[in-house]
Amino acid sequence: MKKFSFSLQLLLGLVVGVVLGLVARSAEVGWLTDTLTQVGKIFVQLLKLAVPPLVFTAVVVSVANLRNVNGAARLAGKTLLWFMVTSLIAVAAGIGLGLVINPGQGVTIATEGAKAVDLEGAGTWLDFLTGIVPTNIVTAFTDLKVLQIVFIGVVLGAAAMAVGEKAEPFLNLSRSVLELVQKALWWVIRLAPIGTAGLIGKSVATYGWDLLAPLAKFSAGVYVGCFIVLLVIYPVLLAFVGKVSPLTFYRNAWPAIELGFVSRSSVGTMPLTQRVTTERLGVDRDYASFAVPFGATTKMDGCAAIYPALAAIFVAQVFGVQLGIGDYLLIAFVSVVGSAATAGLTGAIVMLTLTLSTLGLPLEGVGLLLAIDPILDMIRTATNVAGQMVVPVLVGRSENRLDEAVFTAPPQPLDDDAPARKAGGSAEPALA
Repeated sequence: MKKFSFSLQLLLGLVVGVVLGLVARSAEVGWLTDTLTQVGKIFVQLLKLAVPPLVFTAVVVSVANLRNVNGAARLAGKTLLWFMVTSLIAVAAGIGLGLVINPGQGVTIATEGAKAVDLEGAGTWLDFLTGIVPTNIVTAFTDLKVLQIVFIGVVLGAAAMAVGEKAEPFLNLSRSVLELVQKALWWVIRLAPIGTAGLIGKSVATYGWDLLAPLAKFSAGVYVGCFIVLLVIYPVLLAFVGKVSPLTFYRNAWPAIELGFVSRSSVGTMPLTQRVTTERLGVDRDYASFAVPFGATTKMDGCAAIYPALAAIFVAQVFGVQLGIGDYLLIAFVSVVGSAATAGLTGAIVMLTLTLSTLGLPLEGVGLLLAIDPILDMIRTATNVAGQMVVPVLVGRSENRLDEAVFTAPPQPLDDDAPARKAGGSAEPALA
């Protein structure tokens, strides 16, 4: 397999998964469906296993690293501002697309049997806001409440900055744990082609056209909306704001985007995203160590902008609810302010629940979309990951923290010989 680039390995896994899924479904091979399901499930479990220590140590270290960056407050402010601006543009595209295609118009789905999804801490804004602060530090980690882990990491990282030298043992421990978790996660990432075959194969074998047909227009709308962000909005920002080549950006960023597509996890993709951002896109390492982890947990243009906008319009049309201009403005507000609710691994379900509850739409609408969520989550996460690299490039360019020679150089294997690795970090397998 070393003869093939990592991107090609993922593509081969995708093709194999589709073929096996079609065989399992058409020939009704139950054991093959079960095998694909278990392979995909184990891969996702391995990713989730690394999430609590990865998010916590990455946030602590990234916040503490800001003290080594000149103009840290300005950089952080610019980054968060661009997070909000790009989310606003993306949700506007989602709303516009929804008004054009009317995804729920003419859809005949039995809504009587749909059940509201009861997600703790996701029903209302009050639930969301109070859910940020953990009542028990241990359960924040054991129950995989990513947003609470981010909160703890930010507080302790800021405290470490304030304490100074006395906090160095804690920061050194956090850096060591981060390196260990990233090393272990790289081993999991190397299994991504196998995990891809399982995840895609299970989806093909399980979700047939009979299930997808009533939601075909909505599903196509989500993919089209994400492609508008990926192929129109981001390239325009890169070309006219960042003054860099969009084609070069996507050529260099492709491994992380592809892994995001198949893994459906922004946090699980974060180690690769960070290495691509520094070693292929040329963003300053100290700045990227802050921007990428925060992007992986809060920057969700696919899950928190395009998807909830289209889904809210879909649910409103299916249930016969008329939306007005004020409702569309509310969708935009929720997407920009509440995007942290997606928190890297919770997907878009929490964000959708938050959006529907804010608009007063039936939460049973979430249940209607759950069946096809894995199919939609692939393109949503790929869009998320791309945005998590676009913003550091834009800010890095404006702050002279982007090495143009690295950005324009031919893509190099992400291995120990890469020049950018001299700033620290562990050796990893080459990913082309």
